[in-house]
Amino acid sequence: MGHDHNHSGDGKLSIAVFINILLTIAQVGGGLLSGSLSLIADALHNLSDAGAIVIAIIARRIGNKSANKAMTYGYKRAEIIGVLINSTSLIIVGIYLIYEAIGKYFNPTPIDGWIVFWVAGIALVVDVATAMITYSAGAKYNMNIRAAFIHNISDALASLVVIIAGLLIIYSQLYIFDVIATIGISIYVIYHGLVLLKKCIMIIMQAVPETISIEDLQVALEKIEGVMSAKHIHVWQLDDKSIYMEAHMILNNNDHERIKEECRKIIKSEFDIFHSTLETKNI
Repeated sequence: MGHDHNHSGDGKLSIAVFINILLTIAQVGGGLLSGSLSLIADALHNLSDAGAIVIAIIARRIGNKSANKAMTYGYKRAEIIGVLINSTSLIIVGIYLIYEAIGKYFNPTPIDGWIVFWVAGIALVVDVATAMITYSAGAKYNMNIRAAFIHNISDALASLVVIIAGLLIIYSQLYIFDVIATIGISIYVIYHGLVLLKKCIMIIMQAVPETISIEDLQVALEKIEGVMSAKHIHVWQLDDKSIYMEAHMILNNNDHERIKEECRKIIKSEFDIFHSTLETKNI
């Protein structure tokens, strides 16, 4: 069932890639004709959207491969690597656009506001449609697809900013608005890239998930009858959903299996951890 959903999701994502590439070509053309850097900035962001979705599709397909003797955990972390590539590309694109905007500020050129307005207007409609396609392909349940969805949402907002800049250029002839729009879009892109990058690095470094406190977990385990102490507790994530843990426990009776079963129930119900390795020994 989940496999079928993934295949239908990949089909939707492929359509989104095609739309984004067409839109990128249109925006670059519009940017060159109008002299607008913010339109080209939006185009580059769109191209990164297409790249983000391609990486999402590839990573999800790799992630669905079964575990084997060499990869005993399976390939799920491929999706985290996909998000790592996506987030890094967002940051690089954002920094490059700020650099270009600063150059444009010191060397201003005339801009055709009407071309900017109409091309950005079309882009906004396409961005919203693409975001809806990406969301329906599994953004709610998958960090990798969610990264691509955030790309789309931020691009829709970027297109809106470019429309406003186009209108301001039409009615005031102040080309500085194009530079302001470009820098604003770039800062937004960099911010989201950094948020995603941090999450990826924390998972790759096997950090304890933000939702879990080791202290609370230790207290919960030590409240169970028969458990004297719980030590050497490790909690980490395999991907954005699967959380694993291991712990060493000192017991004051011999009913190890019952105590382990109680511990697993608490771990699942209170901490949402479904994969646990518990080592026990008597006091």
